[in-house]
Parts: sequence; C-alpha cells; structure tokens
Amino acid sequence: MKILVLNAGSSSLKFQLLNMEDESVIAKGNAERIGIDDSFLTYKANGKAITTKFVMPTHVEAMQHILEALTDKENGVIKSVNEISGFGHRVVNVGEDYFDSVVVTPEILEDFKAKKDFSPLHVPGAISGMEACLKIAPKIKNVAVFDIGFHKTMPDFVYRYAIPKEDYENLKIRKYGAHGTSHRYVSQECAKLLGGAENTKIVTCHLGSGSSMCAVKDGKSFDTSMGFTPLEGLIMGTRSGDIDASVVGFLCDKKGITVKEAVNYLNKKSGMQGLCGYSDMRDVEANLESNPDCKLAYDAMCYRVIKYIGSYAAAMGGLDAIVFTGGIGERDPQVRETVLSSLKFLGVEFDKEKNPNVFGDFGELSTENSKVKVYVIPTNEELVIARETLNLIK
Repeated sequence: MKILVLNAGSSSLKFQLLNMEDESVIAKGNAERIGIDDSFLTYKANGKAITTKFVMPTHVEAMQHILEALTDKENGVIKSVNEISGFGHRVVNVGEDYFDSVVVTPEILEDFKAKKDFSPLHVPGAISGMEACLKIAPKIKNVAVFDIGFHKTMPDFVYRYAIPKEDYENLKIRKYGAHGTSHRYVSQECAKLLGGAENTKIVTCHLGSGSSMCAVKDGKSFDTSMGFTPLEGLIMGTRSGDIDASVVGFLCDKKGITVKEAVNYLNKKSGMQGLCGYSDMRDVEANLESNPDCKLAYDAMCYRVIKYIGSYAAAMGGLDAIVFTGGIGERDPQVRETVLSSLKFLGVEFDKEKNPNVFGDFGELSTENSKVKVYVIPTNEELVIARETLNLIK
C-alpha cells in the first residue's frame, strides 16, 4: 500500500509518497508560493530533482500538479492516482477533542474550521490541503494526524494552567504541546535501543528553527516544553519561548500596539532574531567571536535546553537517555557539546571526538561509563503520519 503524506502551510504543500510494505520513500517534494506570484513545484524521485513553475492560486491546483508529477509518464512513480491508498495530513492543533488521529469527513472538516483558532497559523493551510484532496480524489480516504497527539498522556497537573477552572472547561486553555510526531518517533527508536519502553525515562530534544523538548516516561509523553501554542518553552529562531505573561500588557501599553501585535512580536520578532539579529543558528555561530549579541543568543538558547533537561530529570525521578533530533539537534555538534558538557552532574559522559562526526544521521555519543545514554536520532514525522493513516484505512 502507498500513502501520500501532506504537510500544508498557508502558501505551501509538502508531500512524501511512501511504500508501506517496506516504509520506503518513493517520491517527495514541495509546492511553494501557493497563491503568490512565481509559484513552483519541487519534485524528487528516482534520483532526480525537478523544479517546475506553475500557476497555483489555491491548494487545489497545487494538489493537482503534485498528482500529475507522481503519475507523469516519464518521471512519475505510479501509473494512476488509484494506487494511493490514503492521504495522511499533519494537523497541529484543533483542541483537546482531537488528540487521536481521525478519518476526515465533511462534518469533521467543518469542526476543524470552527476550532482553527487553536493554531491559526497552521490549521487553515491543513484544511485547504484536505479540501483539495477531497475535491480531486473523493474516493481516497483522508486521515488527520495531530501534532499534539503524543502529548495526550500528560497528567492533569502537568497540562493544566493555574487559571479558573471554568476557563479551562469552556475555552480549553491548557498545555497542548507540539512536535508530537517527532517526539513519538525518536523516543520509540530510543526505547528499542534501551530494550523496551517500560521503566524508561527519556528526554527528547527536537531542536530547529522551532524547538521543543519532551519528558517521555515509560514510552509516554509526561511533559513537553511547548504549551497552549508553540510559543512557550525554548528560545527559538524567532520565538521568545518562556516569558512573563505580563510582558504582553507592558508591550501594548508602552509601544501602543494591540495584543495580537504583541503576540506576533513574540512569535516572529523575538527569540535569537530578537537577541542578535539572526534567526538561523548557523549565522549565530559564525559570528560568536565578533558579535557579543550572538554569544548571548547562543548561550541563552543552550541554557534553556540544559535547564529543561535538568527539570525533566527531576520531574521523572531520573534519566536513562537523551535524544537530539531536528535540524540543530541532528546537525549541530557545537550545540550538543555545550549542552552535554553541562550535564556531568547527571552522570552524562560523551565522546568529544565522535560528536563532530555525527551530522544528520544516527549516532551514539555516550561513552561506556556514561550513566545516561546519549543518541542522535534523525526524526521521521512523515513515517509516523503514514503509519497512523494506514492503521485507520485498513
């Protein structure tokens, strides 16, 4: 069976076609600048990478071009759209009614629209992607897989905020988390290396332009750094992470801006970008010696990761393994070394010579004497979505 995994943004539609018999990637790509001038499709299959310009006013046209590329006589990988058994869609968050993956129906899609405010930056694009699939290939089932799904197991004393009960019950204000498919995948892979998930305490570090961490106890999410939205937690490329909520009111008063503008400020103009002018860690590291602000951004970002690892070890009553994943986690030895060097008190010992050679692939960094295992495990969110989709359409 073949599953087409789709990750729709407001102006993009990433895709990956997987053969579920061996879980291999058959083709992948991205439709970009949807609804904008100069839109184009990148398609990779059979060792080739092809970029083609198309007019794509909506996700419907983008989806049509994706399916045409997959079935193209010369460069396609399937003869017909009917070879696709299901469409798997990444959905960030539409509230606590939807932790478990669901088969999309017109009624459910309408409910998603009513609850898009839980993730207004991401959900509208996902809805557009699902609508495009339903219109173009109505006989193929669509499955929504939620970023928050893995965090369903958090206990109430972790996910509840200290606000009046009625506002939790009526408005569903609580910690939801994100990056759940990534944390699920890498923690499960780590558990295999530890001999099983039972009685294990793992901290997974998904570090990239958007970053989050998860305390995984006995194979289940116990706590995670992102909250009601992806703004809470670590210092990210442009997100502030943890900050006193009163700052929002202070910004509004002093800068004469609205609450919406203040939240946008914390989401898109803060983080490392706000501290030093660079949102990409590669640029930050390139200017560490010459720019004190870059050193501040680097130190602050790493400190926040270190602090969360320590707090999660305390919350779980121990620590068996640390996993690095995501763009920075998989490809930035310097950040890994800075973080791990501060964790000797937990019994962490790592191979400083091996660490720089682990770049984008699997690697064990812990030494034989380390009390805590340390791994770099490349994430595979698309595979998690494909597996969830397959389970619901069988």
